[in-house]
This record gives sequence, C-alpha cells and structure tokens, in this order.
Amino acid sequence: MPAADPASAALTIEVEHLVKTYGGVAAVNDVSFTVRRGEIVGLLGPNGAGKSTTMRILTGFLPATSGIVRICGIPVASRADEAKRHIGYMPENNPLPEDMRVNEYLYYRGRLKEIARERLHPRLDEVLELCDLKRIRHRIIGKLSKGMRQRVGIAESILGEPDVIIMDEPTIGLDPHQILIVRDLIGGLRGRMSVIISSHILPEIEATCDRVLIINGGRFVAQGTPAELRRAVLGRTHYELELAGELAALPAVLAEVNATLALQAATGPDDAGFHAVTLTTPCDDELGERLLQTLIARSYRVRTINRAHPTLEDVFLAATKRSWDIVDAPARRKAGRQAPENG
Repeated sequence: MPAADPASAALTIEVEHLVKTYGGVAAVNDVSFTVRRGEIVGLLGPNGAGKSTTMRILTGFLPATSGIVRICGIPVASRADEAKRHIGYMPENNPLPEDMRVNEYLYYRGRLKEIARERLHPRLDEVLELCDLKRIRHRIIGKLSKGMRQRVGIAESILGEPDVIIMDEPTIGLDPHQILIVRDLIGGLRGRMSVIISSHILPEIEATCDRVLIINGGRFVAQGTPAELRRAVLGRTHYELELAGELAALPAVLAEVNATLALQAATGPDDAGFHAVTLTTPCDDELGERLLQTLIARSYRVRTINRAHPTLEDVFLAATKRSWDIVDAPARRKAGRQAPENG
C-alpha cells in the first residue's frame, strides 16, 4: 500500500470544480477550495450567492451536478455514509425537538452517532461543560431561549468529535452577548476540528476565522486571510492625519518617506490651523512612525496620525460589487447594441 501523502492528510475538505445547477441555472459554478485540519474558515456572500447550497453538498444532503468533494479523503458522492461520520452539521434553522430535554436529546443524538454507551456519558459531560449547558441539562428544549438553543445545536454538532464542523448562520437571531459566547465556543474548536461558518455578521467572521471565502453568483470572487483580502481586493493602504504646515510642500516630504505615498485628499484648515489629510499607498509596510518623524523634522505640527484599517465589510462590498460589474458588463454592452437611437 502506498504511503499517504502528508499534504493530503492535512486536508479535511477538498472541493474541485464543484457545480450545482437548477433548471439550467448554476447556483454553484466551478468552485474549488480546500480546508486544513484545525482551520476555521468563513463563507461569505449575499443572499442567493450559493453558500447554503455549497454547505449542503459538502454534508451529503444535496448531490452535486458535477465536481468532486472529499471529506478526510472520502468522496462524498460515492461514499456519503462514510463521509458523514466525519461531519458535524448545524443548519441555519436547526430542527431541534421541542419536547425533549437537553440531556435526553444529546444522548439520543450520541447513540445515533454510534458513540459507545461507556464513552457517551463522559462525552456528554464534556460537551455540556464546553457549551455551558450543564445548569440547563434537564430543561425542555422548547422552553429555552434562542441563544441556548443555538448552543444545544453546537453541542450536538461537536458531540461525536468529528473532523469537520459545518455551521450555517450559527449566530443568526442572537443578541450581542450571545454572539460573543458562540464566538468563543467556535474559537475553542481551532486546532482540533476544521470549521466552516456561513454568516452575514461580518465582524464575527473577521474575529473568528483564519481564512475567508467570498462567493457571489455561484463563484468565489475572493479568498484568503482578512489581511490578504484587504491587499488583494482594496489594494491600497490609507493614512489619516491632522497636521499644520505648508500643504504645497507636502508631496515632496511624502516622497522622502516612500516613493508611492501620495496625497489623496485634504480639507481645512480648522480654527487651530490644522488640515485633515488622507494619504494613500500600495505599500503594505507600516510607515506611520517614519512618516511622523519626517513631518516633525520638516517643521509640520502633527495632531493625529492613524493608519486606516478597512473592515471585512469594506472588502466584502468591494469584492461582490466587482464581481457583479464583471457579470453585468456583457449584458450592458448587449443592451447598448440593441437600444434604439433617440431622435
């Protein structure tokens, strides 16, 4: 038997050229990605972008039109039952039984997952402790708050200690305090299980995930760490300053700091003589300290200096807008050719 490839062994999810069509319309269109063991990945996209469809195919609940999906090296299409043993799935609208107690439900799910009885009771205690559910273990699920029900769903998804956890909108409908609790729960899985999270709450994805995949129109339009996405999608770094001094001489001073540093905008001065200035550069190196020292050496007074950090929301909006522009451009050109002349 040939030795296992170490690179493949480190991958828990492998997706190659995945396509899913409905009536000739592609909901997922030639998607490829991988997830490493212990990695937390966020899946972002507007409504109808293909997020939930992709997740359902990964879990074996929905067949793909074409392409390959492997979970821990197991092809989902031909060995779905075996692949599902490596997956914990929490759907967006988790169908929890409202008439069962928390402990009863988790025990029932543990037996369905074929956890041995002698192992199940200690594992239940571990999961209840991890998800902070011990104090309500005998409560009826139907009487729990939305946040508690979400925690029960997470507890069920990790109960069998799967290699892969897939969560579709795990924080939907939760208040800020509950979101922080769920974020901590998910973060605690890092390094132990691979996690894919779909969410519309972009700050939570940025705070929780190691890597982000942005999907629009069934295709990935950007992927990478949040820092990589900022560089790839937005491309430039911005500095915001409040300074007093001769603006006409500022470009020459900026060139001393970095040849790519340029003045983008300036307003003022205010009553104290300070201008609000925005600088831009494609350079990702930290230039703030050198910029401050150079300005002071050239007799500028600097009240504030701040490197602007675009949020994941900025990246998301830019990436999805760019992809829509690419998709819509042929249609706009066609419409322009067909439009009748006026007059």
